Amino acid sequence: MMSNDGNLRFKAVSGFFDHDSEAEGPQFRAVTTPNLGLLHRVYSTDGTFDPKTEKSQWERFIEYLDYLNREGISKYKLFLIVRHGEGYHNVKEAQVGRTEWEKHWARLDGDGASSWFDAHLTEKGKQQAASISTILKTPVADGGIPVPMRHYTSPLSRCLETTRIAFSELKTTSSPRGNQTTVIKEGLRERIGVHTCDRRRTRSWIHEKYPDYEIEAGFTEIDELWKPDTRESLDEHILRVKQLLTVIFEQDPEYIVSLTAHSGTIRALYAAVNHRDVWVGAGAMVPVLIKADLAE
Repeated sequence: MMSNDGNLRFKAVSGFFDHDSEAEGPQFRAVTTPNLGLLHRVYSTDGTFDPKTEKSQWERFIEYLDYLNREGISKYKLFLIVRHGEGYHNVKEAQVGRTEWEKHWARLDGDGASSWFDAHLTEKGKQQAASISTILKTPVADGGIPVPMRHYTSPLSRCLETTRIAFSELKTTSSPRGNQTTVIKEGLRERIGVHTCDRRRTRSWIHEKYPDYEIEAGFTEIDELWKPDTRESLDEHILRVKQLLTVIFEQDPEYIVSLTAHSGTIRALYAAVNHRDVWVGAGAMVPVLIKADLAE
């Protein structure tokens, strides 16, 4: 716990992953890289934790992350950020182009051949999600990437599906801070309004399809946030993501968590924490270390 008023300041911490310095803008799309691009480096904890240099790279990073949270006032969390796999709305936008999509098609539920209201994953999108599961199956002690104990996901279908495929079959080591759980958060939704692919289904539908997922308190039965003629601004989106980060830092003791979200939401998060504006490809998982301090 950090504070009672949620007055936190967030900052992305660089110098640990290749993703920290990847190219900005739409011409480049970040993909899942081997070992998530964890940089080979020395940590101040290596001398006591790994005097014989026998530990894996990830084991040493996890020990250092734990040390930062034990010894300092600031709090640090490693976010494994997943952009959902390809959805049917992505396919349609690619067919008609961004201009026509924004002008016309994004406002419709479908075209008669396919539907993209709260778009589902395509078969390609499912394969992309499955590839995340594959790379997480190697134990940390053998050089593998740590499996988060907590998974946060957008309530939109393409993210729920991606989360299930990517994480449901993975095993984690026991944690004194709780069991592996998945939590549905409205704060992880894509920018809200106008686009039908970003209008969510009912709470009842989500609970029926994903009964093992925890739905956050205050989650309404119908989507009361989406409007057909008004779209959330970028500033509003960034504020929403900051509010989500505050909840996670205030309420979740886990140091490593996953977020399954959308391209626009990931960019809003990066703006909120002063990360480079790196665009993440569909079905990719990227690491971001975020530091939280009490705002002055």
